[in-house]
Amino acid sequence: MKVPFLLLAGVFSCSAVWAADEAPTVAETQEGVVKIVWQNPQAFRDIKSSGEIQSRYETRLFESLTANLNKQASKLLKPNQKLEMTVTDVDLAGDMRPTFGATVNDLRVIKEVYPPRITFNYQIVENNQVIVAGDEKLTDMGFMSGVQSLNDKPFVYENTMLTNWLKKTVAPKL
Repeated sequence: MKVPFLLLAGVFSCSAVWAADEAPTVAETQEGVVKIVWQNPQAFRDIKSSGEIQSRYETRLFESLTANLNKQASKLLKPNQKLEMTVTDVDLAGDMRPTFGATVNDLRVIKEVYPPRITFNYQIVENNQVIVAGDEKLTDMGFMSGVQSLNDKPFVYENTMLTNWLKKTVAPKL
């Protein structure tokens, strides 16, 4: 009698976890001078979590990228300018690999053959008027080359790629 009860309790607890994981993800993030719309994140190429609930991981990813962009864009933009983006695809650096039972979670393996990628359109708005706009498909093939500082910040490769884009593409147009 205890075994069927335990099985039933297990099914209900798994269902609760699945329901929590399928909660709506962040569709828009905004911080300071940056506003980002994340268009259909369920279809993004690779934003898989290796150990936390997927919706929480996506929220953390989106907020981290937005905060970093705000920090960098605040240095470049005039006080009355804003950066608005619509992100249509993200592929994080590395690739998720199954551990086949060695650990509970899959592992993200970072190798040069798995560069970070992001596809988006953007516009710089000044006094409700678009002054710069464009479409971008960024890929950082050299993300592992060069001097690497020991860094425990999340999404460092993606943040570096977006910072470099701001400096090389947006700054000269302003």
